[in-house]
Amino acid sequence: MFDHVGLEVTDLERSGRFYDALMYAIGGRRMFEGPGAIAYGIDRAQLWLVARGRGVGPAFGHVALKASGRAAVDAAFAAAMANGGRDDGAPGPRAQYGPSYYAAYLADPDGYRVEVVSGGS
Repeated sequence: MFDHVGLEVTDLERSGRFYDALMYAIGGRRMFEGPGAIAYGIDRAQLWLVARGRGVGPAFGHVALKASGRAAVDAAFAAAMANGGRDDGAPGPRAQYGPSYYAAYLADPDGYRVEVVSGGS
């Protein structure tokens, strides 16, 4: 449905450490690194971080990243928390989204809400 998602971050190096850990835990990796930008993906760059120096606005929304199972959700959450993330909903079932939906929510170093999800409705 989308080609890519771009997030404007205040500190590219700090955000890079956070997303390196998070993406590695779900099978992603850096696909691009250049002056002012880093991009992540599995087959191609789909999540872009761009240095802009502005903070997150109110009610921004979130980006959801697919994980290969519950253990990957748990690992991604732990890796993100150890690299500057903030807990916004510990890993667990989310029955309101379907019987097999398992997700964790966290905020990245700039306050963007990130969901790591396995399963579906």
